[in-house]
This record gives sequence, structure tokens and C-alpha cells, in this order.
Amino acid sequence: MITLSSVALKKLILILFLGTMAWTAIAQGPGPKGDFWSNVRYGGGIGLGFSNSSFTIALAPSAIYQVSPMFAAGLGLSFNYSKFEPSSFDRSEFTAFGGSVVSFFNPIPAMQFSAEFEQIRVNRKDTVVGEVFEDNFWSPALYFGLGVGNRNVMAGMRYNVLFNEDKSIYASAWAPFVRVYF
Repeated sequence: MITLSSVALKKLILILFLGTMAWTAIAQGPGPKGDFWSNVRYGGGIGLGFSNSSFTIALAPSAIYQVSPMFAAGLGLSFNYSKFEPSSFDRSEFTAFGGSVVSFFNPIPAMQFSAEFEQIRVNRKDTVVGEVFEDNFWSPALYFGLGVGNRNVMAGMRYNVLFNEDKSIYASAWAPFVRVYF
């Protein structure tokens, strides 16, 4: 009997998912318009949060190529910076930056399935009662998502199948999203 580890099974699912999406795109032929640049759309996200004891900023530009009316794929960059100071003795600060590869499949215009592989570098520094702790690591994420909306705006939920609570900047494997592309 053949058994697969959790990581091997996740990789197999990713390969099958992306392969199916690519096959669908190839079967549909070239993009909806003639030249390459007319099929590229740009978008991304911006985040800003603050309170008395914290500050967070996030930037995530991306570009996708509309392969066919149902399939798009692209690249994204991300940058996050957060600082928390719950007291004069404690402070946490982290910077995370990296990139991602995304693919979108729209079986109907108002519904979108997505797959995204993100790799980010996390540099975290915690100061607790004057003692400094540093942790620097790579945090991979493989998201599968489902969204609803229209051509330019999609909102939905995605799930990170590689989630590791010890090596993630996120609190949960589940993450809501809003995507905007023009």
C-alpha cells in the first residue's frame, strides 16, 4: 500500500489543481484580446491599522494575465510591517516581505476559484522586560479560495493548506479577501 505524507499530498493536490486550470485555459485558446499587454490587469491591496499600542501597514501590488475568459494567472509582491507596544517594558516588531504566484478560474463570471502560493520572509523582534528575542524565517503559504463578485472586484474566503501557527504571521489558516483588478 502506498502512503503519502501530508506535504506530499498537498503538493499532489496543487499539481492536479493547477494542471486542470492550465488544461482548461489551453483548450479555450488565446486570451480575449489580441496582444499580450491588453490582457494584463493590475491590482493589489493596501492595509493600514493602528491603535494606542499598535501600528500596521501592508502593501501588496500584483498583476495578472487574462489567459482566457475563464482563466487568469499572475504574480504579486507583499510587504507588511507591524509594531506592538502593549506596555513600556514590552515591544514586538516584525517585517514580512515576499512574493506570490496566483491563478484564478471563473467557471461563471460571478464566481472565482483561486490558488495562490506565497513565500514571505519574516523578521520578528520581541522585547520582553528588556530582553530581546529575534526570530527570522521563511513562511510558505498555499491558499485555495472561493470568491464572488464581478470582473474587477472579488470577495471571498481562502484557506492555507500549509498553515503552521508557529511560523506564520497570520492567526488562522482561514483568511477573507477582497481582490481588485483593473
